[in-house]
Amino acid sequence: MPGTDRRAAIVGVANTAQARRLEGATSRGLAVSAALAALDDAGLTLDDVDGISGDATAAALLYDLRLGPAWLGRQFGIQAVTEAVHAVEAGEADVVLVVAAEAGGYTDRSATAPWTRPENEFVVPFGLFTAAEFALIARRHMITYGTTPEQLARVAATIRTHGSTTPGAVYAGRGTVTAEDVLASRMIADPFHLLDCSMTSEGGCALVIAAADRLADAPQPPVHVLGSGSDHMGPSYRNPPAWDLAGRRGGPVLGRIGERAVGRAFASAGLDRADVDVLELYDPFSFEVIRQLEAFGFCGPGEGGPYVEDGHIELTGRTPVTTDGGTMAFSHAGAAPQMFQRVVRGVQQLRGQAGPNQVPGARVALCSGGGAGALFTTVVLLGTDRA
Repeated sequence: MPGTDRRAAIVGVANTAQARRLEGATSRGLAVSAALAALDDAGLTLDDVDGISGDATAAALLYDLRLGPAWLGRQFGIQAVTEAVHAVEAGEADVVLVVAAEAGGYTDRSATAPWTRPENEFVVPFGLFTAAEFALIARRHMITYGTTPEQLARVAATIRTHGSTTPGAVYAGRGTVTAEDVLASRMIADPFHLLDCSMTSEGGCALVIAAADRLADAPQPPVHVLGSGSDHMGPSYRNPPAWDLAGRRGGPVLGRIGERAVGRAFASAGLDRADVDVLELYDPFSFEVIRQLEAFGFCGPGEGGPYVEDGHIELTGRTPVTTDGGTMAFSHAGAAPQMFQRVVRGVQQLRGQAGPNQVPGARVALCSGGGAGALFTTVVLLGTDRA
């Protein structure tokens, strides 16, 4: 085994074009484009790659691009990034490409997107699609703490407005979105209006993770994984979510899932909430951001609504949130790419490359994926300096 000093860092990131529809594009083609662009960003080529991970296209690219023999990751979303870091630091690979893309998967526009449809016999008869599952968690919080539809709308309006000023976002240039706009949109699953929910789109993205001895000639400043964590309560979208669902050992219930994971991430990094400059939170629905702010300890239980109402999640606030528009306005291309986008944007923020939505002096970013409605939450802390 290599010594404990072997370290890894994120040295390349890239997005393809993102759009509601990319005419003529395929998932495989977008994945190749994203991979090559991320490698170029890292100053590397396909010849340097000896590991790959991401989504269903990753194993196919291993064969198509003749990357083997190589390490192949098996994790999903943010966990795929941390798995790749662990593989490099364990000496299983030197340069890992993490890639995901989606095109042509959502053709029936009169129905919900394929990745939001229930597939289990115990939820299908009741129409328990993704929006309804997350709505159950939101409504319980509103009953318990008095959280209001206006506070949920404030989250959606803030994130959608961030997307309007992000170059390359699906909804770039749409202008400021107000809470009133959100509340005026049609109801989808009480308490979520249409604009409380993520959109659907097509696109791809990729990251490159490399061993520290490959960093000397990297054209971009490396971004380090300082800590990470993962909490799961069961398989996603198979059982109806319940706020009070708990495990054998007690601890945080489903409504606060991610609390344990983020605590471990901060402990590993030797950091605390005050050290975080930007929160690239996964935003499938407006309330999920409020829930994460509480579960992650940036405000107390029941304080998330007033916290966002006071403007703390805006670009000039205490904890800027989802600065590119997230799945509500930047892109929501399938099941996997949406998770990696949080890490891509976190890297760009720490590099100072987030354009008009750059958080000045950002040195630490917290990125998340999943949510209570999906029965899991994953987190990663990124930094410009090694822990």
